[in-house]
Amino acid sequence: MSDLLEDEDLSVALKKCPEWEHEKNAITRTVEFEEFMDAIDFVNDLAEIAEEAQHHPDIVIRYTKVSLKLTTHDAGGITDLDIELAQRIDNLVD
Repeated sequence: MSDLLEDEDLSVALKKCPEWEHEKNAITRTVEFEEFMDAIDFVNDLAEIAEEAQHHPDIVIRYTKVSLKLTTHDAGGITDLDIELAQRIDNLVD
């Protein structure tokens, strides 16, 4: 299990993924697509990455918007696992 990131380490880590916001014990990001099927294709690609990492985000799909929330439940907050997956998701979006 990964260790929780302290506030200072979290601030530094979030510079690697500036599209993500710190909310309580998680980081969040919403991605908007032009078409519903683009959002679904993104979620399918994301599912493969998450499964490979054995770290799964909370995902909410609202038509063309996909909202993501990352936290390490076992640790009770944000760890390096969340930052690494956020970066992989950012690469997928870009």
